[in-house]
Amino acid sequence: MTTETVVRLPETTDVEAAAQTLDGHAITTPLVESEFLNERAGARVLVKAECLQRTGSFKYRGAFNRLSRLDDAARRRGVVAFPRGNHVFGVAGAARDLDIPATIVLADDDPPWKIAVCRAYRAEVVLFERKNEDWAELNRQLEALGVRVADERGATIIRPYDDAEVTAGHGTVGLEIVTQARAMDARLDAVLVPCARGGLCAGVALAVSAASPDTEILAVEPVGFDDTARSLAAGALLSNEDGAQSICDGLLSPSQGELNFALNQRFVAGGLVVSDTETLKAMKAAFSDLKLVAEPSGAIGLGAILGGIFDARGKTVCVICSGGNVDSATFRSALGTEP
Repeated sequence: MTTETVVRLPETTDVEAAAQTLDGHAITTPLVESEFLNERAGARVLVKAECLQRTGSFKYRGAFNRLSRLDDAARRRGVVAFPRGNHVFGVAGAARDLDIPATIVLADDDPPWKIAVCRAYRAEVVLFERKNEDWAELNRQLEALGVRVADERGATIIRPYDDAEVTAGHGTVGLEIVTQARAMDARLDAVLVPCARGGLCAGVALAVSAASPDTEILAVEPVGFDDTARSLAAGALLSNEDGAQSICDGLLSPSQGELNFALNQRFVAGGLVVSDTETLKAMKAAFSDLKLVAEPSGAIGLGAILGGIFDARGKTVCVICSGGNVDSATFRSALGTEP
């Protein structure tokens, strides 16, 4: 029988407990800045380099925290993850580190390097034979296959959203930001967080709002996937239309999870919407000014500042660079953009 996630709202004590669980396992990633970037932005811009996290993104935090809380029987039966993107890397890496069998469900047309990474973490990869599904239908099909595999094996499904322990693990990014900013004598006016299903945004907002209540939290999304911005403005959970496209493949989702939206309604001031063009420019800036390799989804917050979508002038702003798992062709394209 599949063990599902417990849908409850995490609290600040859950984030603090997650920080203890992750101590010695997740990397305390640096908070970095560049005088050149600051000059261009007219602000003090601090970048939280989660692209340097284990498995290449913040997803390791939530996955490790969740898997650590499985009992012995559940650990023996293993875990299953199916959404594409950094979540599967985080689950596969955390499962390897905890000696838990992991099965990852991917599409057969996923880039070979993504499949190879999951297998390098010793996860079993089950491939879905994709025909002509768009991204939304493909996600539904991958989830259906993942649920079937989990049911057959009695494994635990590890979802990237609507799971208190996953969200609490992601919230440790926020705890580190506040501590590191204070050590740099920086009073944060705002934190910009990439947002899809809303787990990172909810966890960070929960942690930062408690530790630095005067700091504004803003969600950042690509054009065509601005459900968070629209949902926050409407006061109700809205969805994205099928058919939209973006290079920010880690931020393509139908809507936020209900748990995450409940937190984001309380703690997030609003949403920012960034074009792919601005995101590519931000990837180039992250590399040239900070020497960071950022995937599109990870650079989008910086794109909001450099593109003028968020007016950072005269402020101290933290941008979370959420991941660095980018294919070479996309990265070359970013480096070739005009400033």
